[in-house]
Amino acid sequence: MYNLILPLHSLVRWLVLLSLLIAIYRGYQGWLGKKAYNKFDDNLRQTTVSIIHLQFIIGVWLYAISPITNWFIHHFSEGVRLREIRFFGMEHITMMFIAIALITVGSSKAKRDITDHDKFRTQAIWFTIGLLVILSSIPWAFSPLVHRPWLRGF
Repeated sequence: MYNLILPLHSLVRWLVLLSLLIAIYRGYQGWLGKKAYNKFDDNLRQTTVSIIHLQFIIGVWLYAISPITNWFIHHFSEGVRLREIRFFGMEHITMMFIAIALITVGSSKAKRDITDHDKFRTQAIWFTIGLLVILSSIPWAFSPLVHRPWLRGF
């Protein structure tokens, strides 16, 4: 199961990033360009949050079956001193949970805002903050601290 969930988590990461970037772009474009918040923008907001929630479910499932996190949980005092083990056992999931909470709150606030200007502004700001947290917590292929491949095969 682990060999299926890990590549799936890696693949959905790109959908998360793509949908967030589009939603953020539309948010700033609408906010700064004083555009109307239309059905497409609302569907994009909902779809982006749905993809992020799907990724979170896959991530929690992966966390539950991962040999790295299993070792971290059972050897916590040793694991917190090992950068890579600590990253996957504690840092990655914590930061992603924070990012998902930020994006979910931002989506909920944007949905409830009255004016189009406020909807776009709320979406742009909250989604950007969430994206920055996500970008800081992905094990990028180029990271000197903890790195993984750009995309894992099934």
